[in-house]
Amino acid sequence: MIEVICNDRLGKKIRVKCNPDDTVGDLKKLLAAQATRRRPPPTRPARATPAPQTGTRPEKLRIQKWYTVYKDHISLDDYEIHDGMGLELYYN
Repeated sequence: MIEVICNDRLGKKIRVKCNPDDTVGDLKKLLAAQATRRRPPPTRPARATPAPQTGTRPEKLRIQKWYTVYKDHISLDDYEIHDGMGLELYYN
């Protein structure tokens, strides 16, 4: 198992544990499960229920390092992504 650190450049760093033989698409699915954003609170309190969390779809994520955009079907080992490596995460 390796740990990959993704920085979304909006103040959030997400640490994900995955296998080296996982694809970038699998990494995006793990990141989408952790990169949840809260909805803004309603202007008037309608009920006492908390606001539900909205997830981010994996298709809307882009993982890159400098100018190299990683493709979904290639494994992390092929891209030589190792334990503790930092990647950039962008929302499309």
